[in-house]
Amino acid sequence: MPATENTSSISITALYSEHHGWLFAWLRRKLGCADQAADVAQDTFVRVLVRNEIISNQAPKAFLSTIARGLVIDHWRRSALEKAYLEALAQLPEQYYPSAEEQHQTLQTLEQIAALLDGLKAKVRTAFLLYQLGGLSHAQIAAELGVSTRSVERYVAEALLHCYQLRYGEC
Repeated sequence: MPATENTSSISITALYSEHHGWLFAWLRRKLGCADQAADVAQDTFVRVLVRNEIISNQAPKAFLSTIARGLVIDHWRRSALEKAYLEALAQLPEQYYPSAEEQHQTLQTLEQIAALLDGLKAKVRTAFLLYQLGGLSHAQIAAELGVSTRSVERYVAEALLHCYQLRYGEC
C-alpha cells in the first residue's frame, strides 16, 4: 500500500532515528569494518525509502535486518567476484592488462551476469556457464555434472529462459 509523502517520511524518520544505531553496530560486527557497515546501513534505509510503503511498527528490527542481510550477501558476493577477477587479471601479461575504466566496466558486467544467474539451482547455473563460457558440449557437461545429456539440455534452456524473463519480463 503506497504511503503518502508525509506518512512515509515520518515513519522512515522515526525508523531511522530509533534503529540506525543498533543496525550500524550489528553490521559492523558482521562486516568487521565501520565504513562498510555505514554504507550498508544507509543502503538499507534507502531501500526502505524507495519502497514507498507504510512501515509497520511490528518487528522493525527484523524488517531492517532482513533487508540489511540481503545487502551484506550482495556485498560479499560482489567482493568475491572482484577478488576472482583481480586474480585472473594478475595472470595476464602486462600488455593485455585492461585500463581502470575497462576493469570497472567489466566488473559491472560480471555483477549483472551474477545477478541474472542468482536464483538458479547450482547445477543449472554450472551447466549454463560451462556451455556458454566454457565451450563444452552437452555431453561433456553431462559427464562433468554426472547427469544425463537431456538434463543438461533442460538446465541450459531453463537458464536461458530465466535470463530472458529477468531481462525482458516476458513469458
